[in-house]
Amino acid sequence: MKLRTTTPASIPFIAKSLLVVLGVLVVAIAVAIQINNSTYARDFDGEIRTLQREINQYQAEANRLNDEAVTLSSEVAKLTNQKAAIQAQIDINQAQYDKLIVDIAATEKKIADNKSFLGDIIADLYVDDKISPIEMIASSKTISEYLDKQEYRNSVRDQLTSTIAEIKALKLTLDQQKVDVEKLLADQKDQRNVLAAKESEQQGLLNATRNDEAIYQGLIGDKQAQIAESRANQAALAARFSGGTVIDGGLLGSYPWNGSTCPMWGYLSTGGSDGNGNDGYGYGCRQCASYVAWKIAKETSFYPKWGDAKDFTGNAMARFNSADGAPRAGSIAVMDPYKAGQQYGHVAWVEGVSADGGTVTVSQYNYDYGQGYGMYSMMNLPTSAFDHYVQIVK
Repeated sequence: MKLRTTTPASIPFIAKSLLVVLGVLVVAIAVAIQINNSTYARDFDGEIRTLQREINQYQAEANRLNDEAVTLSSEVAKLTNQKAAIQAQIDINQAQYDKLIVDIAATEKKIADNKSFLGDIIADLYVDDKISPIEMIASSKTISEYLDKQEYRNSVRDQLTSTIAEIKALKLTLDQQKVDVEKLLADQKDQRNVLAAKESEQQGLLNATRNDEAIYQGLIGDKQAQIAESRANQAALAARFSGGTVIDGGLLGSYPWNGSTCPMWGYLSTGGSDGNGNDGYGYGCRQCASYVAWKIAKETSFYPKWGDAKDFTGNAMARFNSADGAPRAGSIAVMDPYKAGQQYGHVAWVEGVSADGGTVTVSQYNYDYGQGYGMYSMMNLPTSAFDHYVQIVK
């Protein structure tokens, strides 16, 4: 029951529709409630089709984000493993480097010790060199002992000199190994840092992607709650309309805006205008507000321009100095927004009331009783189906 009215009244609808299309992430459904052999449906079919297309696009985007998240997660895991492998190599080389430092220190100590010992030997040799060969021979028991002394001194000096040279060569080797390991460690740490930066970047993208997914899930949860609310409204609306019967329906010949040049907004397959003000009085053609405004003008010669169906109650009370009271023939019957199944409410013309006051006979447009939107119908409905009754014809 889409109740387009004046041009200003239609602007909020357009804005709200755009917001709904952009924000809704929910499986849209056409709400149908059985009224005996008739059907009442929210007249959001056109919007639902648009929303469903949007939902499909959003779902495709959600699926793409999920695929991207899986790929990013795999990439992060790969980078983490590569970083761990390089860190393991760094740990090994660091241990080797630490050992080289210890070995170099020990080698330097050996060089120092051997130099000290060699110094002592040289000092002894120097003292021995001050002794004349005659005195050395004299101090030796035999010539053989003298020769042994000479040979020993020369041997010790040569051995220490050779040892020092070997230790120095070892130190040079250790120093070069230290330089090589330092360079290797620096290269590996650079690789690790590059991987860590890349890992952080990919993890950031993954977090952002998962966050987007969470937002979508939140929207879905919100809309699922709205579905539950709509279903509750369905049940309440079904209770309001239980026992309703259709007397007549189709197109009312005397209503002037039935032609294809003035289709009901957004629903007829013939397309055409958007129904905004096309009945010439600011109402959408073949909608409830247009019909009741025309009916009021027909009965009173006053053509109201009151906005949406929900606005008819207060405007009618003010214009005709009538109370919001019990139904009578010549009254308007108004359903409040959302209770009527959508945000604009619904308005009908009261043709008669049963003797016990429990049932009203109303005529209306754009109440779907099984033949589609934008159609005329006359129905018997429970008085409780409407929220307000305002007398128009005294």
